[in-house]
Amino acid sequence: MADSLLKRVRIWDLPTRLFHWALVLGVVGAVVSAKIGGNAMVWHMRLGYAVLALVGFRLLWGMVGGRWSRFSSFLYSPAALWRYLRKTPLPTDHFEAGHNPLGAFSVLAMLAWLLAQIASGLIADDEIATAGPLVRWVSSELSLSWTAYHTSYGQWGILGLVGLHVAAIAYYRLGKSNDLIGPMFSGYKTLAAQVPATRDTLSTRLFALTLLGACAAAVYLLVDLGHS
Repeated sequence: MADSLLKRVRIWDLPTRLFHWALVLGVVGAVVSAKIGGNAMVWHMRLGYAVLALVGFRLLWGMVGGRWSRFSSFLYSPAALWRYLRKTPLPTDHFEAGHNPLGAFSVLAMLAWLLAQIASGLIADDEIATAGPLVRWVSSELSLSWTAYHTSYGQWGILGLVGLHVAAIAYYRLGKSNDLIGPMFSGYKTLAAQVPATRDTLSTRLFALTLLGACAAAVYLLVDLGHS
């Protein structure tokens, strides 16, 4: 493709970028605080609530956010996946713009696993000093089984998905000279001129902030329900 046909295109809107880095900090902090244990478990719980609000926001933003942040832009059909694997994309595919089919699977898997991990944490009880806010709403047997999941398979799954995510970033950077980190800071990618840009205006950012506030309020009410 000739350089003259390339231009900088805004792909990632600011709300998506801030969500991404806030989620990184939240997940890392939650894992580290869980490993420390003791008084750090207070922060583990708080970070878990923050991650839940962030994931809730991302699910909503995936329906109403910027073009390339919407699930509709990366919920690929089997035929599209096959074209991507065979490297025979159609002119309208734009796999290089947002999430490609493999990247889309990684994003969806991460969101689903985080939801399961947080849900298990809400009803977990270590029978020592830390219990989820909704533990009294379930049976002790269910709580103990999900506590075991939360501290084993759930935790290992998060670490595994994060590891795969980092490995994929390194592979694309070193193996394909495709920087995935830079655009998540700047919002821009250098792409074909016909690739449509995402909408990222003051009004959309304020709308995103409203959605995030609503998600945070919903998590607060959920946690308060367990304490009331």
